[in-house]
Amino acid sequence: MSTLRGIVSLLLLTLTTLLWGLPLLLMTLVKLVTPGHRLRLAVLKLLNAIALNWIGLNLWWMRHWLKPNLEIEIPEGLSRRQGWLVLSNHRSWTDIFVLFFALHRRIPMPRFFLKRALIWVPIVGLAWWALEYPFMRRMTAEQRARHPHLARRDQEATERMCRRAHEMPIAIFNFVEGTRFTAAKQAAQGSPYRHLLRPRAGGVAQVLNLLSDQLAGIIDVTLHYDNPNPSFWGYLCGREGRIVMQTRVLPVEDWMHGGNYQDNASDKERFHSWINTLWQQKDERLSRF
Repeated sequence: MSTLRGIVSLLLLTLTTLLWGLPLLLMTLVKLVTPGHRLRLAVLKLLNAIALNWIGLNLWWMRHWLKPNLEIEIPEGLSRRQGWLVLSNHRSWTDIFVLFFALHRRIPMPRFFLKRALIWVPIVGLAWWALEYPFMRRMTAEQRARHPHLARRDQEATERMCRRAHEMPIAIFNFVEGTRFTAAKQAAQGSPYRHLLRPRAGGVAQVLNLLSDQLAGIIDVTLHYDNPNPSFWGYLCGREGRIVMQTRVLPVEDWMHGGNYQDNASDKERFHSWINTLWQQKDERLSRF
C-alpha cells in the first residue's frame, strides 16, 4: 500500500511540474530575449510568482494526500518584504519541503545553493537556472587550492545572487554541511558532532559579508527525523514518521558587516568560532531527542 502511495505521489509531483514548469520555461525564453535590466527584473519577479505557485500546489497535495507528521515551530516577526538567511542541517531531500511547509510565503522566494550537476535535471534544472539559483562545485579544500579559478567561479555565483538581493528581497537557504548526513560521512570527516557533519563556513561568510545590511535576520533551523535513515521516497510513501523542525531567529551581529573571510585570518577565525558554536548548540538540541 505504501509503495502505491509513493507511485501516486511521484505522479502528482510530475503533474505539478508540468503544470507550472512549462509556463516557467516559456518565461525563461522571454527573459533570455528581454532587453534592458529593468525589464529582465520584472520578468524575474513573474518567474518568482510562478515558482511560488508551483511550491504552493505541491504543499497542498502533500498536506492532504501524504498528511505528514510534522511538528514545526514558526518564528515570529517574519516578513516577505525583507531578506533572510536560513541555515539548516541536512538529512534528506524531504528537508526542502519541510522548510517550505514552515516558511512558504512567510519570507521571500527561496534561493538554494545547488550542486552543478542538478542543472541537468529535466525542466527543474532550467527553472532553477532561470530563477538565478547559484550552482556550485562540490570541492575539497585541496581541490580548491589546486583549481583556484573554479573556486572563484563559485564565489562569483554567490556574488551575482547577492547583487540581485539589493534589488528585491530574497531568502537564501543554506544546508551548511554541504551534503546529507550519514554515519559513513560523519566517520569519514571525523566530525566532532554526534548528529551532524562539519559545517562549511565559506558560503555563509560570503553572504553575510555582502548582504548583512540587507538581511532582517538569520533563521537557524534544526531538523530531526524519528526515522534514523530518512529518505525522500519514504516520505512520498507516507511512512517517514514524525519530523520535527525547531527554529529561532538570530540577529546579524555588527562584526559580520564588512568582514573579509577569504583574506583576513582573524575574521576567518571569528566566523569559524561563531558557526561551530551554532553547530554545537544544534547538536545538543538533537541529542535531546
